Amino acid sequence: MNPVLIRTLAYLKPYWGLLVISALCSMVVGAMDGAFAYLVEPVLKKIFAGKDTGIFLLVPVGIIALFVLRGICRFTYDTTIKLAGQKAIQDIRNDLYSNTIRKDMAFYNKQATGELMSRMTNDIGMMQDGMANVVCGLFRDMISFISLLSVIFYRNWQLAILCFVVLPITIYPAQLIGKKIKNSARRSLDVMGGIGTILQETFSGIKVIKAFGLEGTVIDRFRSENLAFLGQYKKFIKYESLAMPVSEMIISLGIAAVVWLGGSQVMSGRMTASELFSFIAAMIMLFNPVKKLQGSYNTIQRSAGAAERVFQQMDAQRTVTEQPDALEIGRVTGRVEMRAISFGYGDETIIDQISLKAEPGQMVALVGPSGGGKSTLAALLMRLYDVNQGSILLDGHDLRHLRMDALNRQFALVDQETTLFNDTIANNIRYGKPDADDAEVEAAAQAAFAHDFILELPEGYATNIGDRGIRLSGGQRQRICIARALLKNAPILILDEATSALDTESEKMVQQALDNLMLNRTTFVIAHRLSTVMHADTIVVLEKGRIVEAGSHADLIDGSGLYSRLHGLQFSDQEPGAV
Repeated sequence: MNPVLIRTLAYLKPYWGLLVISALCSMVVGAMDGAFAYLVEPVLKKIFAGKDTGIFLLVPVGIIALFVLRGICRFTYDTTIKLAGQKAIQDIRNDLYSNTIRKDMAFYNKQATGELMSRMTNDIGMMQDGMANVVCGLFRDMISFISLLSVIFYRNWQLAILCFVVLPITIYPAQLIGKKIKNSARRSLDVMGGIGTILQETFSGIKVIKAFGLEGTVIDRFRSENLAFLGQYKKFIKYESLAMPVSEMIISLGIAAVVWLGGSQVMSGRMTASELFSFIAAMIMLFNPVKKLQGSYNTIQRSAGAAERVFQQMDAQRTVTEQPDALEIGRVTGRVEMRAISFGYGDETIIDQISLKAEPGQMVALVGPSGGGKSTLAALLMRLYDVNQGSILLDGHDLRHLRMDALNRQFALVDQETTLFNDTIANNIRYGKPDADDAEVEAAAQAAFAHDFILELPEGYATNIGDRGIRLSGGQRQRICIARALLKNAPILILDEATSALDTESEKMVQQALDNLMLNRTTFVIAHRLSTVMHADTIVVLEKGRIVEAGSHADLIDGSGLYSRLHGLQFSDQEPGAV
């Protein structure tokens, strides 16, 4: 059996009780097909040959009673197996989401957001078709097939062999077409992932699209990708539509042979007409579960294509891993040391032999041209990536020797891209400390100078701020992020261009909030505007991944290095008194 299918079906194991109920009801429904076919001959014989009017009158009542029982059993197995399938799909979706969230940043650098979303929705949706619809019919149709096959062999084994010879002939084309269905389904899902990426990019960047008048460009791009999806899906439609006609044409050979040979036996007196009628009824009924089983096989192949993509994402290896004997540490003092660290992607070096120390409570500024490695250095400090060479120590402990959850508790981040969620203001702040009470949330907001504007909102702290905080100004969003970092109360703070996108008035307010946040914390500040880091204990100037200068503002400004030149460029055209 396909390993992907085995892995998928393993998710049904916790719901074996529902499966047992469904299996028992399936056995009743499947066995009834055989019973109907078997009873055709004796009932017809008694009615027409024996002139038994009593049986004739009971037949309609018996048919109704049997179909009522069949309907109850069919409803029971259908609902139980679909419920078990839905629960299993829910578990798969939960596992995929939690597994994906726990991947490291190297994984996300290689994956488009729309592609990840497509696997969570389209791929799992296709798996759901296989889990809910196929599994519920597979067992029932197999029981029906076995019971009907038993009847036709009992009635006339010579005619049954004709049927049995034809059935295996359908297996090869079914497998061949099933493989084509699987591949075309997988390719169509790949293209659908590209469509998801376009949707994510265009909807999140709609302001830029509107500002630059790019509506026509993105519409053309979407139509092109949508056309590519149609091209792949047409292949899927062709193969799925081809499966049943091919199977029926092969099966017709068996039916023709049975009619010819069976008719010959009736005419020669070796078989009664009622026996032949019973056999043909069983044979026709037999081919029905065969066709259903083939349809189920095709759906399984389609689901397998989706499952492969889902499990491929689950199984993607992390580059940042936790050691089995990793240390659990409490709150650190904030002493950081980088020892000759280097980092890069492939042959591209981004950080090259950097050594740096920060004592508890100190402010270290990282400045320099774009692409110098400032944000990468901060990411390495939080162990979003592992260094290729050297080591980073936190209170004397190598980051690679610490538990990930313990390490995460030591850092708070305020980024230039204010990451807020479509939730209330209180809950956005509470991301810093999920178990914080309302008083703690309010205290953090006050320290971030956000409390006053929050109270002016329609529902105060219960106000929903919309997607990515769109209902707030840039300065307000940033202060919410600062409140979140204050609530976390981590010993080490990383500020990545936290005021770069703000106007002068907002920057002053945010800077006051940042001053509160940096108090008694080791702080790493990434900045392009040197006016925000002049009071740093140490200013580290990075260029092309290397430290070219380090010292206080006063020391660096007196020199003739890169910092002095950058300072001259930024302040040369400011008029006296300008901020």
